[in-house]
Amino acid sequence: MRIWSFAKGHGTMNDFVLVKDRSGMLHPSSEDVRFLCDRRAGIGADGMLRAVKADSVPEWKGPGDLWFMDYRNADGSIAEMCGNGLRVFVKWLLEEDLVSGDVVDIATRAGLRRALPHHDGTITVTMGSPQWSADEVDLRLDGRQWTGHRVDVGNPHCVVREPNPSALDLAGHLEIDPVAFPYGANVEFVDQVGPDHLRLRVVERGVGETMSCGTGVVAAAWDAANTRAEPHLDGCAYTVDVPGGALTVTFAPDGQAHLTGPAVIVARGEVALPDAR
Repeated sequence: MRIWSFAKGHGTMNDFVLVKDRSGMLHPSSEDVRFLCDRRAGIGADGMLRAVKADSVPEWKGPGDLWFMDYRNADGSIAEMCGNGLRVFVKWLLEEDLVSGDVVDIATRAGLRRALPHHDGTITVTMGSPQWSADEVDLRLDGRQWTGHRVDVGNPHCVVREPNPSALDLAGHLEIDPVAFPYGANVEFVDQVGPDHLRLRVVERGVGETMSCGTGVVAAAWDAANTRAEPHLDGCAYTVDVPGGALTVTFAPDGQAHLTGPAVIVARGEVALPDAR
């Protein structure tokens, strides 16, 4: 039996188990992650965030003194990026006195990300420059079909327009274009309720439907900005409603996307993991 210290947090109810592993000694397996994220047998979460010093991560080529956010989906698979997870990760590092200051840089598989904590408890994080394709891709869900756009926010997304996302049964069988998305994708069903106001539901790769998805919110806003009658990105801002709350996305003149929303740490403790097989 292995005993790990952990924290539990969420950003607009997209929840995570957080584990500190400064020197990269824990080596969590896919089975470990699935156990931690199991909502009945484990702690329960949409994913696991492991904090490890970047100089212990061979694939990271930047400054080694940063904290690296090792993000795993609930099924144990590795993901490149998570916007809600990034805010929760920074909130936890701040509360643990592992970082300080008005600006916090974090290493991720999608590159360097910067966080700006605010006095009201929200955190703004940089999300890189999304890549959008005008080529339409097919998506099917239990016999219904949509066409959507591919948006890359450090991880792949398929954004489709759906005027009534709340009516969908997202537990059904989802089929996504395997040519456009050979490794799968997060899928956003988006309703535009105003010129700068969206609402959506999301199915995350390796997880299923979640209450929120930070990269998905950015992908949906980027798609909306690119498909409006007069595409406009610089200085554009969107409010995006998700089942777990609301987030704000802004686009800077340099093409950088910024995501702002809450981050909350709700518990700390120790967990007994089964012996490794």
